Amino acid sequence: MAYRTLRWPLLLSIAAAVLTIGLKATAYAVTGSVGLFSDALESGVNLLAAVAATFSLWYAHRPTDADHPYGHEKIEFFSSGLEGALVFVAGLVTAYYAVERLLVPKELQRLDLGVVLALVASAINFGVAMLLLRVGKRHGSIILEADGHHLMTDVLTSVAVVVGLGLVALTGWKPLDPLLALGVGLNILWTGFKLVRRSFDGLMDRAWPADELAEIRKVIRAALPPGTDFHRLRTRRAGRRKFLDFHLLVAGGLSVREGHAVAHHIEEQVTAAVPEAEVTIHVEPIDERASWEEVELARLGEPTAPPRHTDSTAEGT
Repeated sequence: MAYRTLRWPLLLSIAAAVLTIGLKATAYAVTGSVGLFSDALESGVNLLAAVAATFSLWYAHRPTDADHPYGHEKIEFFSSGLEGALVFVAGLVTAYYAVERLLVPKELQRLDLGVVLALVASAINFGVAMLLLRVGKRHGSIILEADGHHLMTDVLTSVAVVVGLGLVALTGWKPLDPLLALGVGLNILWTGFKLVRRSFDGLMDRAWPADELAEIRKVIRAALPPGTDFHRLRTRRAGRRKFLDFHLLVAGGLSVREGHAVAHHIEEQVTAAVPEAEVTIHVEPIDERASWEEVELARLGEPTAPPRHTDSTAEGT
């Protein structure tokens, strides 16, 4: 069900990209505006990105298997990175043509028709972008969010181009068109860079944001029974799924059955707070020095020594 819910906005994105490519290419053909050319080029990138995103979404929702016991969701970061790279290339091409048009100006024609076509394309992209962002945020899909942000950038680009063409029509100053296209190209480059950086963070197993870490620490702390503690909390994310593991410190005399019961209770509390999380808990004796791995704990910025009174819950980080 989740796959079908996420797939149809991407199919709509593909259809919108095909339609807006036609509208913007026609607008460029009738006006000769390099600004509209850059706008049409970005819609071409939208189409390639939407197709790649649709395939990635299908692959990410394949069930776990012997070769991929943690699932296939990380392909979402590859998809987002590919989209970022395509956007970046589109920005370079746009900047190149803008500089060329500055050096060799060209007379613009039929600006009224070009503006109307660009506005229609913008309205289509705006509607699809809002849908992608809303569904992507609701279901935690980086694929839909990346495609939505890209489309929203395209909308802003189109609006800027239309405003610029209006100013050209009013003032007759032709260099404004390539200057605007150059600004659009730089904005596209920045968007591509942010998408690539986000994908890199995901592939490198970047920890959850600070606010999410603080919240999950509160949840764990509230679930700890007296005389226990926790440390070495590590987190990562793969697409919609979140992973966390930590060491649960219990009294050394506790039986395996009792220690498991404590860990199971805490795991239930964590998954209730973060349903998409997969939790791994390693149980250790709180009163053993070996449980306090100084080097690893120092790297994580956590206390490297046991609390003075093991019958009270020390602050975990």
